[in-house]
Amino acid sequence: MDSRPHIRVLPVHVSNKIAAGEVVERPASVLKELVENAVDAGSSQIDVDITAGGRKLVAVSDNGWGMNKDDALLSIERHATDKISDVDDIEKISTLGFRGEALAAIASVSRFRLITCCAGEVAGTEIVVAGGKLQDVRDKGCPQGTSVEVRDLFFNVPARRKFLRSYQTELSQIRAGFIVQALAHSAIGMSLKVDGREAYRLAGGAGLEDRLRDLFGPDYQKNLMPVDYRTSEVFAYGFVSLPMVSRSDRNEQYIFVNGRATGAPLLNYAINEGYHTLLPRDRHPSIFLFLELDPGLVDVNVHPTKKEVRFRHPGDVRDTVIEAIRQALASTKVGKIPAPETAPEAAEAVMSPAKPDRTAADVQLKIENLPSTHAFKYPRTLIRGEGKIGISAEQDKSASCPAIVGSEFGNQKSPWAWCRVLGQIGSLYVVLETEDGLVLMDPHAAHERVLFERYMSAVLNGKVQTQSLLIPETVHLKPRDAMRVRKNIALFREMRFGISEFGGDAFVVDALPSYFSGAPAESLLVEIAHGLEQAGARRGTGRWREEAVIQAACKSAVKARDNLTLEEIEQIIVDLARTEMPYTCPHGRPTLIFTSFKELNRKFGRE
Repeated sequence: MDSRPHIRVLPVHVSNKIAAGEVVERPASVLKELVENAVDAGSSQIDVDITAGGRKLVAVSDNGWGMNKDDALLSIERHATDKISDVDDIEKISTLGFRGEALAAIASVSRFRLITCCAGEVAGTEIVVAGGKLQDVRDKGCPQGTSVEVRDLFFNVPARRKFLRSYQTELSQIRAGFIVQALAHSAIGMSLKVDGREAYRLAGGAGLEDRLRDLFGPDYQKNLMPVDYRTSEVFAYGFVSLPMVSRSDRNEQYIFVNGRATGAPLLNYAINEGYHTLLPRDRHPSIFLFLELDPGLVDVNVHPTKKEVRFRHPGDVRDTVIEAIRQALASTKVGKIPAPETAPEAAEAVMSPAKPDRTAADVQLKIENLPSTHAFKYPRTLIRGEGKIGISAEQDKSASCPAIVGSEFGNQKSPWAWCRVLGQIGSLYVVLETEDGLVLMDPHAAHERVLFERYMSAVLNGKVQTQSLLIPETVHLKPRDAMRVRKNIALFREMRFGISEFGGDAFVVDALPSYFSGAPAESLLVEIAHGLEQAGARRGTGRWREEAVIQAACKSAVKARDNLTLEEIEQIIVDLARTEMPYTCPHGRPTLIFTSFKELNRKFGRE
């Protein structure tokens, strides 16, 4: 007797449950599939009702096109869809759904009820399914649209049900999923009801700004910068957070491709590159980024739950995202120091015209010796400033007055309209007063930012010096590394490397860019070539230039315990205000910490 196992076709109810395991992971997966169906149906209002963390009920109702009886019955069959009709359609998907398996999968592992009606129909259709078995089909009076109720998820698959988490955990996943869909489709009105209580009521016809305010609160956008960047293939828009407002996780990074909440490894890489030199490696920005491009340039059929996509021209998408973020963050110089709170009333109090002899932009205070700690002596004498950068004539005579910087900073591209040096604390941090509050500046981090941008400007303008090696170095590389270097040898020369092939997998290096002086040639070639392959030639070259310049700036910047004169502190402040990104050093650490007058008033109980 033959005891070998034999191949056989699985029963439909078994294959449906297997498919459900790919599509339906938890109640939040049900929410995602049903809401996306509602969006594809042209709905302007979508309402979600949840009970017991989605274990007992996930219900989604919409006012979309609805379905007739025949379409409703087909909708619960596997691979039945109106989104595509031929294999070629998969190459240009413009809808959120297209496989035609979500409803069948959900119905096979739940007690499922669908009510739907088309516009102009006298009656709609009600379908009841339990564990994949059709129970009832009947006419039903109902408004236009579709309502789906999913009860007792995984009631017939105990092994799957026991892997569901607590009600609170599943509910948090549902809330997160609802927020994703609400962000992706801000023009659609949405509501979420949890155990009979309304959690969200979001108006339709809203823009992304309105939706962010409704979901995260009115003050949330104060820390975001708008993104609006377009290339021939990709349009990127949305919001990104300021570098000084970061998180330890990626939970507030939302990426949408043609309206689909999704992701791709190259997009995560692009975000990191966009914030390179602006954030520490273990910190992450908040991202609300929308990418629009031809559907034919995106492959959405690469993951069972469509969590990832692939791009036909990944390099173009990557470079677009990097540049979009960079341009958005470059505009953070516009206006005053960004902060969660501003206090115009406090600024008015400080600058009140009722006391013309003591207006903030017109007053400087004498101190004996600024650099050392505890140098202030009281009472201090009030004197008038001339609105210049540097030391006024009166300061020069007394050599004891902190700087107030006025008219030079009073332009759109400085972090403050004016500022005044009050002193130094801990023999390190510089204390500044601005029109909006109190600023602590780390002079080492600030000087690093100044030098980094100064050196990078020289690099980009081709003014970098080349350091010849006393003895040319012959570098033998592994075959794969040699291939990478050989492929990019022209770029190495553009970076001011003196490099030539020596036969086989060997290269001769006789000169290095000055900012790489002292570094081992072999490790430089390997690491830079790898970076060029990963990031693309254009970005990869810039990345390694940046890394080298960062190290050079760090070595050249003033040190934490250096004794700085008033003039040196003033010059750092002036130079920092002129940089493209004055709020972080090239390693991503803050250069400035701001406390508004409003926050100070609150802490002193003056509100």
